[in-house]
Amino acid sequence: MKKLRKMIHSASFFCLCLSLSTGVFGDTDEVKSVSVMEGDSVSLNTDVKVQRDDQILWMFGPKETRIAEIHRQNLYIDATNTIFENRLQMDNQTGSLTIRNIRTEHSGLYKLQIINKERGTSYKKFNVSVFAPLPVPVITSNSSNCSSSSSSVSSCSLLCSVVNVSAVTLSWYKGNSLLSSISVSDLSISLSLPLELECLDDSYSCVVAYSFTKRTKHLNNTDLCQPCPEREESSRLISIVVIALLLLLLAVVAGLIYCYRKHKLLGKEDKAHEEEILYADTTFCSYRFKRTEVVAADQTLYSTVKT
Repeated sequence: MKKLRKMIHSASFFCLCLSLSTGVFGDTDEVKSVSVMEGDSVSLNTDVKVQRDDQILWMFGPKETRIAEIHRQNLYIDATNTIFENRLQMDNQTGSLTIRNIRTEHSGLYKLQIINKERGTSYKKFNVSVFAPLPVPVITSNSSNCSSSSSSVSSCSLLCSVVNVSAVTLSWYKGNSLLSSISVSDLSISLSLPLELECLDDSYSCVVAYSFTKRTKHLNNTDLCQPCPEREESSRLISIVVIALLLLLLAVVAGLIYCYRKHKLLGKEDKAHEEEILYADTTFCSYRFKRTEVVAADQTLYSTVKT
């Protein structure tokens, strides 16, 4: 009787442990979404390190077809599933699955099963969506639509288009500011988005985008939307004025340079004159003087003094 009770207790404990492990490591409803462009490679990571006795199993599609496996450190990749055509690669250290040169037919649910004797069984799910390459938007315009409103502001009508796209958003931007946009569901259709803008403004761009990537076409107004006549004339006048001012500025600068050099040259000449020393030959002339008669010292003249 005691032995039976002990067996029942052990069985209950085992069931409790199994239920707890199933709650922690069992199947969950959480699905990680992965978006990728056709032709790229994508890696589905396990975030674990494979132990010696672990079994890593990858399954694909609603039928959960086994496509790759690691068991007792032996790697197995399904070569009979022609949909992948040797595109699968598995990391024997982590069990992560890489799909190279992915195609739209590889879209779907990928299920990972990790079996460990101590931790039990855990699952991960990845919903992979493969999108066709994004086309470059095409911007067209009709120069005959260039008109002038009552406020004398010239405008031009433009159209941005993309063909055979699905699940994309088409938008007009001015710089980083969104002007307008249009979205399409999973249907493959063509999209067009019009825009009215002023002539000669080249800060606009058209963007077609998936949720994870985009392609941009910048507007070159000088090619797609020619300047309106009245604005073209004003632009010509402005150009003439700017050129005239530049020529005048160049003339003033040239005159200043000429005056400066001339002044510097005259200063050098004045300094040279100040430092110049004049030398002359000295001529000595001799003159003859007539000798005058001198009264002899011994000749004394006497005169009578009256008392």
